[in-house]
Amino acid sequence: MRLAAPLLALSLLLPDVGTAQDRQAIEQQYQDWLEQSIWPLAKARGVSRRTFDASVSGVRLNWKLPDLVPPGSTEQVPRQQRQAEFGSPGKYFNRGSIQGATSVGRQMAARHKGALSRTERETGVPGRIILGIWGRESGYGRVAIKHDAFEVLGTKAFMSTRADYFTGELVAALEIADAGHAPQGTLKSSWAGALGQPQFMPSNFLKYAADGDADGRADIWKSEADTIASIANYLAQHGWVPGRDWGFEVTVPAKVSCTLEGPDQGRTISDWEKMGISRVSGRPFPDHERGGVGFLMMPAGRNGPAFIVTPNFYVLKDYNTSDLYALFVGHVGDRIQYGSGDFRAGWGNVGGLYRSDVAVMQRALEAEGHDVGGADGLPGFKTRRSIGRWQEANGKPATCFPKASMKSELSE
Repeated sequence: MRLAAPLLALSLLLPDVGTAQDRQAIEQQYQDWLEQSIWPLAKARGVSRRTFDASVSGVRLNWKLPDLVPPGSTEQVPRQQRQAEFGSPGKYFNRGSIQGATSVGRQMAARHKGALSRTERETGVPGRIILGIWGRESGYGRVAIKHDAFEVLGTKAFMSTRADYFTGELVAALEIADAGHAPQGTLKSSWAGALGQPQFMPSNFLKYAADGDADGRADIWKSEADTIASIANYLAQHGWVPGRDWGFEVTVPAKVSCTLEGPDQGRTISDWEKMGISRVSGRPFPDHERGGVGFLMMPAGRNGPAFIVTPNFYVLKDYNTSDLYALFVGHVGDRIQYGSGDFRAGWGNVGGLYRSDVAVMQRALEAEGHDVGGADGLPGFKTRRSIGRWQEANGKPATCFPKASMKSELSE
């Protein structure tokens, strides 16, 4: 969730922010901004001067982060990188990642059986789902989290494309430090500013971190019990429906259009059954699910596995706004608990496009009146079904996924 748009040259106000002189001037502006803008906000939230000074003293801008817009400019800092390529969704499910998350997840399921069972009773969130998120976010706490949180959040708050959002997160991080929640020493984060084993943004820590081991603290850095409880609390507070699954891999007959995908086109699972959709396992949908709403989800269009997902799938998306992330979490959880294998349908040889190419297609579809969810170069469900609707309107079989030839076809 997160790559920069195509990068541009900077404005005349800052002809070359790569020079030491330009960056030194901006660094001084940054230090003044911390004192004049952030300190009053932090003080108003009860942060002590001692905590503020200890947290930001010596912190400098990190010019390697994405989406940076220096003061006085409306354009982004050039970064030496290849243009972002959009690959096949199947790459997200590479065998190493799936098997690693599953095998370690089974070990953690045995080690924390009591905590997972207790948390499931209290929140309704299944232990396998908690494990799936934990594994994806931090490798069950085994992945090194090495960035200085105040450097990351400060840089993004001062000069990113989402400065207001990161300003709030920076102040929240100062609150966390002031309350003594974090381990002693520098508060560490991901490159995006996420903290601890659940990878909570600071504001989410303040809202959802939970004390799973009843020691009076919510420690998402060192306590596995607290990590388990915090992930579950987040999902429960975002509407996890106890007793319902996340979804089922299905077969979608040709007569059912892939344009029916999306969380705004739900119908009861029994209605999907009547349309000819069935589980790939050959087993019927569980009786308690058949009367509940379900949604068609085809992350690669007709070029990969298809799913009927429940509202819980979209709760998983609240944790990380990606269809593939939510699918990965649910899939790994099922493998951990049930010993499930790979998806029955294979992933087609699709992708290999630049995000800028997909964005061109999205803008062309928008010009024809389609809602693609924004021309961001990522084929989300609105883009996928818009492609399918365009294909159907032009007498083509609907595949609901971008391919290279569509760029020229859409511009005709």
